[in-house]
Amino acid sequence: VQLQAFGGGLVQAGGSLRLSCAASGSIFSINAMGWYRQAPGKQRELVAAITSGGSTNYADSVKGRFTISRDNAKNTMYLRMVSLKPEDTAVYYCAADRLFSNIVAQRGAYWGQGTQVTVSS
Repeated sequence: VQLQAFGGGLVQAGGSLRLSCAASGSIFSINAMGWYRQAPGKQRELVAAITSGGSTNYADSVKGRFTISRDNAKNTMYLRMVSLKPEDTAVYYCAADRLFSNIVAQRGAYWGQGTQVTVSS
């Protein structure tokens, strides 16, 4: 399975972005997918996760502002981010795995490259 993340960029505080993560390869092995972020000097953290059935999990810091979704027909996962804050600045990664628990635990089998999100104040 190969994952490609894109959609990052520079945005002002209060603005919005949509990240995409496209999956290819043996996608039948994927049930769960997730978005993570890592800011400079900080540990990587789970931002949001989603199962193939649409069940979701969000970090408290993004609830109400970020929305994770997936289009199984297009093998693509999205992260819609609104009301962005400077503290959302980070490299965002996507990951996929057969198990939702592995995504939540940051033990996904497949990872995409990061996409930079920078929120200016």
